[in-house]
Amino acid sequence: MSQYWRLDGPEMTLVLCSEGTELPHVAYWGASLPFDEDLGDLVAATQPDITGGMLDALPAITLCPQTSATFPGQPGLSLRDGAGRSLFPAFTLVSVDEREDRLTVRAEDSDLGTRYVASIRYHPTSQLLELSAELETDTPVAVDWLCAPVLPAPQDADRMISFSGRWIGEFQTAEVPWTPGAYTRHAPTGRSGHEHPPLLYLPSTGATNTGGSCRALHLGWSGGHSMIAEELPDGRRQVQFGKARGSHLKMGRLFSSGPLYAAFSRSGHNGCAVAFQRHVHDVLTPSNRSARPRPVHYNCWEAIYFDHDLDALKDIVARAADLGAERFVLDDGWFGLRDDDCTSLGDWTVDTRKYPDGLSPLIDHIQSLGMHFGIWFEPEMINPDSELYRVHPDWILGPADQLLGRQQLVLDLSKDEVRDYLFDAISDILRSYPVDYVKWDHNRVLPYADATQTSGVYDLFDRLVQAFPDVEFETCASGGGRIDFGILARTGRVWLSDSNDALERLRIQHDAALLLPASVTGSHVGPRHCHSSHRTLSMPFRAWVAAERHLGYEMDPRELTDAEIAVLKRVTAWWKANRDWRMEADIHRLDSDDPAIIAEQQIARSGERFVVFAGKAATSAQISPRPVRFTALDPAARYRLTLANPEDISNLSRGRSALRDGALTLSGRFMMEHGVQLPYAVPEQIWVIEGTRT
Repeated sequence: MSQYWRLDGPEMTLVLCSEGTELPHVAYWGASLPFDEDLGDLVAATQPDITGGMLDALPAITLCPQTSATFPGQPGLSLRDGAGRSLFPAFTLVSVDEREDRLTVRAEDSDLGTRYVASIRYHPTSQLLELSAELETDTPVAVDWLCAPVLPAPQDADRMISFSGRWIGEFQTAEVPWTPGAYTRHAPTGRSGHEHPPLLYLPSTGATNTGGSCRALHLGWSGGHSMIAEELPDGRRQVQFGKARGSHLKMGRLFSSGPLYAAFSRSGHNGCAVAFQRHVHDVLTPSNRSARPRPVHYNCWEAIYFDHDLDALKDIVARAADLGAERFVLDDGWFGLRDDDCTSLGDWTVDTRKYPDGLSPLIDHIQSLGMHFGIWFEPEMINPDSELYRVHPDWILGPADQLLGRQQLVLDLSKDEVRDYLFDAISDILRSYPVDYVKWDHNRVLPYADATQTSGVYDLFDRLVQAFPDVEFETCASGGGRIDFGILARTGRVWLSDSNDALERLRIQHDAALLLPASVTGSHVGPRHCHSSHRTLSMPFRAWVAAERHLGYEMDPRELTDAEIAVLKRVTAWWKANRDWRMEADIHRLDSDDPAIIAEQQIARSGERFVVFAGKAATSAQISPRPVRFTALDPAARYRLTLANPEDISNLSRGRSALRDGALTLSGRFMMEHGVQLPYAVPEQIWVIEGTRT
């Protein structure tokens, strides 16, 4: 007997099917179906034929594909008993709890004493699916792999969009063709990672940023992951995501996969991106962000590094406030005997050599200028040259003779006493001073992936967030090395990249928009001569690229010329005037007909206004600019367009181009079908076009 269940949203339907007592499989995941769809006929229509060289029946790609079912692909579970022997559960369905917004599947193998639970939840706010799996056993077992409930990958696709990256080069995309066999990724560094962010886009053939069908998957787990995207010999496709293989280091009786978030779109990649963005903004982070409007941020790191001088800092504070900063963050170097990155991590007491009267004189000055105060920690790490290490060398994760990373070791946060120490040390600072914001850094990879380490990090975060609900936490891991929904459930901002090079940031922010909204994405105006790339960039370009996201400054304001100050004040004033709607706007990446242009459109939830950022990252092949086509507008509506930065038009622009001489009023259809011509631009220049529905 066949059984069927379904979840529905305005744009999506998921159908589960179980034949007899087998573990269910996803028979359909795609565009919303009629409520009276005959699910029996639907499932029959999905069944592939059998021919020579195949099994006599085709094992389904169930929520957890099983070796015991002679499944011909990668299984969803790998476990061993106490003697190291492989176990092959044969799960039979016990029940399916069907509610309006979720399905809970329970199955068991009574002979092996194993129970499996799959949860599939629909989030109406973001229109995402959240899928997770749990395994419980009567006796301790070793789990090498447990994937989240498996979704089928589309047949009408010829490629995947995979993500990779590095320090100061995060969120790089690569198109990977679908071919027979398995495409695998493994992130064993103990964090979600620069190298392989846990994100995969599955566009149908021909899909673009703005059109076509697309699916996307993201694992909301901060401790490293493994992924398998497999095409079976019979042509069916599956994608598995889970915690990094081998990261369950100890035997146990209860294991979980981590939550997998799934998006479906009929409006191209942007539909999935907006679903992820809204989930972060509306579901995960509201209580973790400051309740007031997003403040303009100043971070002193690239101005002073470890050279903390109170008088110099007070001068910088005053200059930052004059530019428009509303929050001042004291970065690394305020604690222990921290004169460089080789010492004192773990010693979270104020350095009285630099601050003989504590931090109060600096904070009083900051607050007298109307700014809030933030401070830097790196709680998970320890230097061998520290008082804490001399007292507790037994608190490190991994062997004593391991290779250092950035002169650091990792504290073992699976230990209660380590978490208690860190909670007390951080709490002492947060109680002693009016701290509004904590930049939480994570500057080295772990010696190995350990799921209990990540659970310990979550526990410490949760205790601090509960104890200090008015403090906003930022996640930083050498920039973007730990960005995922697991950490974002506990933090209100991400430091996307240690690169403050606006040219590199233009691309990084563009690709990270496939996951992140503007409200949580920190972006700072860096020094004129960038410290990481040694590239020199103009202030208009640096300022407008930072204004695409949560605006901040990280240069030494003492280096600024009067002309640069005027530009930065003008852009900051524009950002403040528009932040209320832009910090909750949807970011749509535009399909640029000129590869030199990286363009995006930020659209208010109401649809009444938008802004387009069109940055020129390289020299164009043609002389004149190509039109930039907009997206997601009402075709019949009229919109008034203005150029927000006409002062950036250079003397190389000699014609009477669109927007140069004033506002235009155009239909949504024209702007989406033909596009808008921009003034001539040189590389490392950006145009900002504002649109208002008339």
